[in-house]
Amino acid sequence: MLGRLSFVFLTTAVLACQAALPKTQPIVDGVKNIKPDIQQQFVIKEVVALIENYNYKKIRVNDSISSIVLDQYIKTLDQGKNYFLSSDIKDFEKYRYQLDDDFKNGDLTVPFYIYNMYAKRLNERLDFAVAQLKTELNFGQNDTYVYDRSKQAWPASAMELNDTWKKRVKYELINLNLAGSAPAKSKETVSKNYLDLKSQVAKVNNQDVFQMLMDALTASLDPHTNYFNASNAKAFNEEMSRSIVGIGALLMIENEVPKIVSIVPGGPAAKGQKLSPGDRIVAVAQGDGAFESIVGWRLDVSISKIKGAKGTKVRLKVIPDGKELSSEPVIVELIREKVIQQAQSAQKSVKTVRNNGKDYKVGVIYVPAFYLDFEAARAGDKNFKSTTRDVKLLIDTLKNQDKVDGIVMDLRGNGGGALLEAVSLAGLFIDKGPIVQVKNLSGKTRVETLSGNELSWTGPLGVIVDRSSASSSEIFTGVIQDYDRGIVMGSQTYGKGTVQSVIDLNRLVNPEVLKKMAALISQVDSSQKKEISPAAINLGQINLTMDKYYRITGSSTQLKGVNPDVMFPSRYQTDKIGESSQPSALSWDVINSAGFQPLGNLSAIKAELIKRSEKRMAESLYFKYFKQNLADAKKRNNEKSVTLNEAKLKKERDEQEAESFTRRNELRVFRGLPVLKKGDKATKDDAFDFIEDESVKVMADFMGLAAANKKA
Repeated sequence: MLGRLSFVFLTTAVLACQAALPKTQPIVDGVKNIKPDIQQQFVIKEVVALIENYNYKKIRVNDSISSIVLDQYIKTLDQGKNYFLSSDIKDFEKYRYQLDDDFKNGDLTVPFYIYNMYAKRLNERLDFAVAQLKTELNFGQNDTYVYDRSKQAWPASAMELNDTWKKRVKYELINLNLAGSAPAKSKETVSKNYLDLKSQVAKVNNQDVFQMLMDALTASLDPHTNYFNASNAKAFNEEMSRSIVGIGALLMIENEVPKIVSIVPGGPAAKGQKLSPGDRIVAVAQGDGAFESIVGWRLDVSISKIKGAKGTKVRLKVIPDGKELSSEPVIVELIREKVIQQAQSAQKSVKTVRNNGKDYKVGVIYVPAFYLDFEAARAGDKNFKSTTRDVKLLIDTLKNQDKVDGIVMDLRGNGGGALLEAVSLAGLFIDKGPIVQVKNLSGKTRVETLSGNELSWTGPLGVIVDRSSASSSEIFTGVIQDYDRGIVMGSQTYGKGTVQSVIDLNRLVNPEVLKKMAALISQVDSSQKKEISPAAINLGQINLTMDKYYRITGSSTQLKGVNPDVMFPSRYQTDKIGESSQPSALSWDVINSAGFQPLGNLSAIKAELIKRSEKRMAESLYFKYFKQNLADAKKRNNEKSVTLNEAKLKKERDEQEAESFTRRNELRVFRGLPVLKKGDKATKDDAFDFIEDESVKVMADFMGLAAANKKA
């Protein structure tokens, strides 16, 4: 890959020496004016050059991109339109078509000026909010708080914003009052939250601002191209290659609230089964201590509160996915563990299902990721860790000890991983032929092929997927479907059909340039007591989209993913989660087929499986409530406001809680379980996996129909 980037390596010295002098950065009164450094001015040019020359989309960073980046950056800072005034936005408008030229010249004065204006407005709002807590508030009025202003116009005046923040303060107090806090204590808590947030703003440095800008830039181009500054690159690589101690969840900020993007398989969050992608974390408590609001905090600070020492307890206040922000938070208690990302092992279980008077044993293999210990494999370790090796051992056990009739590969929640593992895993079920096609930015396509593999399982096979099954999961699932090797069940997958290369920017830069940069930094920064060493300069890394996946049929998995043969309702809203929800995602396209021979023709059987499954789902109370919950969530997503009448809000929440409790008991009765009394805690039985249950029933149908066809 470095050879492909030789152009950048050779020209870096020239680019470094041709930088235009940055413009004078406007001063913002009342705040610490953060400015970019020499290193960041250099990095922005190099990243733009890499994107223009080596990103798969072959993007030119021009006026059009400049406009998108400006909007994205403002959205990154103030998505909910709670801080900037319309006059600020009008002021920023003059920079709309300037950023592309500035970036190519290493000029970052505009985005840093915009951030400083944001910091000023944020401090003004927080000061106003704290002052409001000293006034008397009426919780019996029938006023309304609009908590999602993202689609509204920018506020025209400070007075208009003041009205919004009066209601925000009132809303936060009502939430605490309804949770049982005394009014005086509620005011004390909210005041502390705002002062803590103000303290966090004061700690922001130029590295933080630069990272926010780079996030806005890369998000405008491609959802999977990312730049990481030195500290973030270190954290990213630790999480990808070694282990972390925490709850095992990936977070992002949405409307000032940390939102769960994905759950790490095998971590505390996954084991507890109480957190899901889309859930929002509004407060954190260490052990049995007091809750601390993290709304409005920087993401890295929020994460630092959630992470902690192994074996310690953390409590989270969570607004579940699909619930409006005005809902009463659910308290989730977790014990932090060491979460080893690559070493999450595949696991098995055996289910028995009765079909037409016959019992079928189905082995379910849960595959959390496509992992591979590259270092151990290169070192010749015969026991190196890999998905394929683990699954092969599980198949041997299921086949020889458990004597199963069929096997289901459960890839729900599997976000992908090593492409080699997707290919080799397919080789346990398909002996030869093409598995996946990979096209690079030059238009050349290579085909990953199997040749004479020793099969581990030749019997009935099924695959379960959902909206969070992505990348390598889609390659494996797609090839099983394309060869007609098994039945795919679940909901449409994520649709990530791109491949990223990790590029250490230091490795691309001529050492002489680093020397000159170190000398210049030492000269400019008078606070340095000694010269900066070139070795101390860390330019960070970029994960750059350079290739694209295609199925052996020639169809890309990008955007469209894989559609199962037997569809179940999806718990995720496809317009909110998935590649197609990303405005900057690459398009779907088709290339030539790799040329392959299907192993069978299951079209007739699939039609019957769909018919039977739909009948069962129509009769299932689980699926009935599942669909109702989805409809309710979709409706709530369109709600942007909440009543500020405390009694009325309490009544609404009590009704929601009562309805939820009634449904839980109806589901327990449906499965022959005793009803819960008010105040009883949910049990493990309430976490029944009805998607898995329906999947093994589909497999039993499949085996029965296949046997009948064979006899015929």
